[in-house]
Amino acid sequence: MAPAEQSAAAPAGLRFSKMHGAGNDFVVLDLRDGAAPPDAALCRLLADRHLGVGCDQVLTIAPPRSAAALASYGIWNADGSASRQCGNGARCVAAWLVRDGVARGTFFLDSPAATHRVRALEDGEYEVAMGEPEFAPARIPLAGFDAPSDAYGLELDGRVLQVGAVSMGNPHAVVEVDDVDAAPLAATGRALQRHAAFPEGCNVGVAQVVDRGRIRLRVYERGVGETLACGSGACAAVAVLSRRGRVDAATGVEVALPGGTLRIYHGRDDGLRMAGPAAFVYEGAFIA
Repeated sequence: MAPAEQSAAAPAGLRFSKMHGAGNDFVVLDLRDGAAPPDAALCRLLADRHLGVGCDQVLTIAPPRSAAALASYGIWNADGSASRQCGNGARCVAAWLVRDGVARGTFFLDSPAATHRVRALEDGEYEVAMGEPEFAPARIPLAGFDAPSDAYGLELDGRVLQVGAVSMGNPHAVVEVDDVDAAPLAATGRALQRHAAFPEGCNVGVAQVVDRGRIRLRVYERGVGETLACGSGACAAVAVLSRRGRVDAATGVEVALPGGTLRIYHGRDDGLRMAGPAAFVYEGAFIA
């Protein structure tokens, strides 16, 4: 990024909170006064770990869009692109609003994708209702397939890879592996994100089943790269593996990510629920 773009994009004295959910880190901006959301150049600058603050995503808190919600939030990837879902970000926005004194107990937030019920738990953790996973190819979107399947054979670098696909408000590809540490996530992630089957790109997870109540997961996020945790990716992995009968989502699945552990449940009436931590790191003012 050119220095001129950096300087032009950044207003002086921009107040922010630095937060993370299981290591997935965010710059949080309060726009409830009607301020405009950051443009792509400012998001890239804020996310830059050398020239800016450093984060996986920028989160913006704004007035609610639905009657039930206390607030809405926007999600901007490190490359400046917008996202429609971020489970770890939802928990951090919830924690920010509780600290601000406008939320407590159970409340609702509007994400770019839907309205979510949030419940404050003990020890600074939050549970977010993430909704039902979408397996219909047209809803993901996944091109070249008409009907949902447990796995899709996609040609990748001269071989056929079995890939699960689902939308959690954003598209996910899930690849089951024997050893999550040995999996070539970056190469697989880049290849799947530019594959013709995913016209809008995708978040790519490699998942290892430990037992029916625990998996290990790494995620290569669209617009970011590999992150220490991905809440919607954890939901996607559990949804795909549950569909295959590999895990028991009804009783809950622990998802161990490099940055921490999330807990995913699939209830009959309220879809997937994700529980995990939300932490404040520091407050600051960004001065270009």
